[in-house]
Amino acid sequence: MISDMEIMDKGLTCLLEKLGVIETERFISVINKEKFDYTKWQRKRFDYMSSEEFQEAAVAYAKEHPFHRE
Repeated sequence: MISDMEIMDKGLTCLLEKLGVIETERFISVINKEKFDYTKWQRKRFDYMSSEEFQEAAVAYAKEHPFHRE
């Protein structure tokens, strides 16, 4: 199991690689300001998808992001 500091480091590294410095700062600001609840966000995101749409999205994501154990 990795430590909280390691997970934060990996998360920030991902954000910086994908978004850049300014957009990463903006993302963090929004998360803090909005009292972000990941579970509620995911529910909003997926509640209106049919099971077929969800499955298609999951398969597409898995193809684009293959699992690699570290």
